[in-house]
Amino acid sequence: MQKIRSFIAIPLTDEIQNAAGRMVDRLREAATGVKWVDADNLHLTLKFLGDVDNVEVPDVCKALRKCCENVAPFPLTIQGIGGFPDLQRARVVWAGVEDQSSGLCPLAESIDIEMGKLGFKREFRDYTPHLTLGRLKKGSRLGEDFIAAAEKEADTVLGMVHVQEVHVFASFMDKHQKGPTYNVMDRVDLD
Repeated sequence: MQKIRSFIAIPLTDEIQNAAGRMVDRLREAATGVKWVDADNLHLTLKFLGDVDNVEVPDVCKALRKCCENVAPFPLTIQGIGGFPDLQRARVVWAGVEDQSSGLCPLAESIDIEMGKLGFKREFRDYTPHLTLGRLKKGSRLGEDFIAAAEKEADTVLGMVHVQEVHVFASFMDKHQKGPTYNVMDRVDLD
């Protein structure tokens, strides 16, 4: 059996990825010690699965199809900036996700429950929609310059995506590349 590092996510439009890349470029100078996500790899994670046996992938896809049944496509707006737990003590820098139809969190919860039935670890916190832009390296802190730059981006709208499908991604690390490569293993349409 082969292990495949996997996650379930909503793909983003090129418009949003490019706008997020431009935002990161504006923030990059004010932040040291942040590993920024490459714009081409940006996505909205619904569930991180970790290392999945390749023989389990069909079961994951089947369970995801069940979760997406009777879920109508819905719009999301990506805007603003924040951090977990907050910008002053951030470990993660993110762009916000506004869910006008309230379809996202129930979908993420359904996926978490169904993946739990397959033996994947359940989330102990409620799903908090966000687009991860960067992660702070160990021991790093965001300074006043970054906080000021982030405040200027508070109302920046990166774009809107009309969610019509959810993907199961495989993540591969290549020591010759600076970051992971993501391959789509399955696409599941919303009804």
